Amino acid sequence: MLKKKKIKIKIICTLGPKSINRPFLKFSNHNINLLRLNMSHLTINQLIKSIKFIRKYSKTPICIDTEGAQIRTKVKKEKFLRVGQSVKISNSQGKVLLYPENVFDQLKINDILIVGFSNLVLKVIKKADNIQCKVISDGKIQNNQGVHVDNRKIKLNFLTKKDFKAIEIGKKFNINYFALSFTNSVQDIIKFSRLLKNKNKIFKIETSRSVKNFRSMLRKGDCFLIDRGDLSKEVKIENIPIVQRKLFKLKRKFKNKKIYVATNLLDSMLVDSYPNRGEANDIYNSLEMGASGLVLAAETAISKYPENAVRFLQKMIKTFNKFKVNI
Repeated sequence: MLKKKKIKIKIICTLGPKSINRPFLKFSNHNINLLRLNMSHLTINQLIKSIKFIRKYSKTPICIDTEGAQIRTKVKKEKFLRVGQSVKISNSQGKVLLYPENVFDQLKINDILIVGFSNLVLKVIKKADNIQCKVISDGKIQNNQGVHVDNRKIKLNFLTKKDFKAIEIGKKFNINYFALSFTNSVQDIIKFSRLLKNKNKIFKIETSRSVKNFRSMLRKGDCFLIDRGDLSKEVKIENIPIVQRKLFKLKRKFKNKKIYVATNLLDSMLVDSYPNRGEANDIYNSLEMGASGLVLAAETAISKYPENAVRFLQKMIKTFNKFKVNI
């Protein structure tokens, strides 16, 4: 009987307040394949300090994950907003801003803004020197939330000013892995690849445009990451499993292409020391589809049990390699 070949599956972990510490970084040396630094939650100074600190205790490779083409909030004080309340978005100075700066001019009356993951939805009802919005779904507004304009394309640069600075810093520190958030087209892949010749590049699938263009993108990129969180702002949540399967099916038509899966793999472990059955099933299904890697985000960045989350992924990968069936 032929022995089944063991599949090497990477574990990628996002660093944050609960994991940028000596014990976790030492733990990473033998348990984690890639340490992710998310530029959506780091300043340039914090990036430099993080790289220096990581390298004191860990030899695990670092990946700089860019902000990419996303609208984000700038809010002085977080607040819970209820249906019917008004919100004023300012152009340059005020309590609520949106960046990049070119977003303000592109917004129109009746635009629907989906803010973060707290169910907050705003409708633009008036535009002059400021933009007046009405809350149509309760939720919290806070600093640095992603914002999606529903059913309309907003023109954004594929990288932010901060991203370009982060890439230069990454090169100086000999970082070999970089991720492009909100990769929407072949042109995005080409431009990012020109900036990062001889580096390992991960292209993130987070929009309906990237799903639509995935076949052509596979011809130019080698490694992709399905971010099911941001993707669910543009794809109905009940359709996320279908889209994930579709992307893996397309990937199998090309040789030597990789797909990593991210978001909500082990969300219960933000507060509990052990996962639930649904999460175990989701992870196994992703591996069975052909995932080359699994990505932990909040599960290691802000969780009470970051090491437990990594160990459970290791168990799932071991189980998959032992009992996997041909698909």
